[in-house]
Amino acid sequence: MPLFVLNCIDKPDALDVRMGAREAHLAYVRQSPVVKIGGPFLDAKGEMAGSMLIIEVADLAAAQAFSAEDPYTKAGLFQSVDVRPFKLTLGSL
Repeated sequence: MPLFVLNCIDKPDALDVRMGAREAHLAYVRQSPVVKIGGPFLDAKGEMAGSMLIIEVADLAAAQAFSAEDPYTKAGLFQSVDVRPFKLTLGSL
């Protein structure tokens, strides 16, 4: 199955929103068999300011559906979400 990268950027000053949805988000991604790797982007202060996930799903529609069900998305955390196909060339998952 193909890989997709979800590049999610938080809205400005949304750390409270992120923290409010964090436990539900972590439960969602930890229970999902499609998540291969992920973690937060950090701002200049070292605070969480976005997310990056690599998921393995059938197609772009499935990747977008996964993103739409993320508690962070449902909480309105993200300013933008970019979903792109990804081909692993170096390293391993």
